[in-house]
Amino acid sequence: MVGTMDPSPSSLNDLLQELMKISEQTLEDNDNVAEGVAGPDKGAPLSGDASGGDQADYRQKLGQIRLVYNQELQKYEEACSEFTQHVMSLLKDQSRVRPISQKEIERMVSIIQKKFSGIQVQLKQSTCEAVMILRSRFLDARRKRRNFSKQATEVLNEYFYSHLSNPYPSEEAKEELARQCNITVSQVSNWFGNKRIRYKKNIAKAQEEANMYAAKKAAAHGLGVPGLPAANYGMLAGSSSMLNPYQGMLPGQDLSHMGMPPGFDLSAYNPQLMAQYQANLEGDK
Repeated sequence: MVGTMDPSPSSLNDLLQELMKISEQTLEDNDNVAEGVAGPDKGAPLSGDASGGDQADYRQKLGQIRLVYNQELQKYEEACSEFTQHVMSLLKDQSRVRPISQKEIERMVSIIQKKFSGIQVQLKQSTCEAVMILRSRFLDARRKRRNFSKQATEVLNEYFYSHLSNPYPSEEAKEELARQCNITVSQVSNWFGNKRIRYKKNIAKAQEEANMYAAKKAAAHGLGVPGLPAANYGMLAGSSSMLNPYQGMLPGQDLSHMGMPPGFDLSAYNPQLMAQYQANLEGDK
């Protein structure tokens, strides 16, 4: 990748500055991916967890690269300046023996600076490579931590769907979940934030997942029928009016709540509908 760059000090300097800037921003990226494991809020002090330790180590190594680069660059500039002054002094001494034009002096200085610029290019190339390698390793380490263990995901999902009416765990609940899942409180907060977003984006899939965890909870407590969601698990699927939409149409039922007079028989009003409904009931027995 570096081999395709324009090998000039100015372009490499721009690239180096850009890499340094990107590397700093890498620490502040809210990488809302996978299960939503991301760093702390911007401006907040780094925690003492593993993520915070990696970030501190990343900053330290980036600072070391910057320090070495600046030290070597200073040595390069000093050496270039000293050598240029030495050559100009020699040319000045030779001018007493033979005539030397100002143009010849400028040409010699240009040759010297061109030679030294090759050293500067190598320095900046090696520094760019060091920054890119460091950043790549840091991002790879973060990717490895994105996916929680299956057990941790089960615990978090179970809490989410059992508190679906208010999926905002308290600080005490977050600490307990973090302890159970062996993760940090910050990771718990980010997981729930991303889970709420995904739930809203795909209600149908989330409904199936909620039913699955409801069945697991019901089976664990010996309640309900295995494979069916427990009642009042934050979902409306257990409502009798939704399970039996014909419940208000049974023959002879009081339909005064629908604006019908007492004793109103729907079978007399729509015999075909009720005959079909009765046939369906007989077929289900």
